[in-house]
Amino acid sequence: MTAFFSSVPFTLQTILLLVASNLFMTMAWYGHLKNLATAPWYIAALVSWGIALAEYLLQVPANRIGSQDAGLSIGQLKIMQEVITLAVFVPFAVFYLKQPLKLDYLWAALCMGGAAYFIFRNG
Repeated sequence: MTAFFSSVPFTLQTILLLVASNLFMTMAWYGHLKNLATAPWYIAALVSWGIALAEYLLQVPANRIGSQDAGLSIGQLKIMQEVITLAVFVPFAVFYLKQPLKLDYLWAALCMGGAAYFIFRNG
């Protein structure tokens, strides 16, 4: 796996790690609303912290690779993270939490697209 991952461009490594970290983050932040709805809040918090640890184990290297190896600015990393967060959250909300798909998600995505444009337009 290490040989495969080392052949992947640094920017793509960053994106893949951020997507994976966002899957854990979204589950930590919102999964307890479905899975632990009847548990006391402190149990949900402890379980969420455990899941969030996995998120940080992916997110920290993603940001280091993005910043140090891919040459992305902190602003670019942040906007990339937010775009990925929305791309992970919407399917999670719709398919896992059974929330209705709203047009507001499209408007939010368009705003994020604008943010990505402005942060990446000058390289």
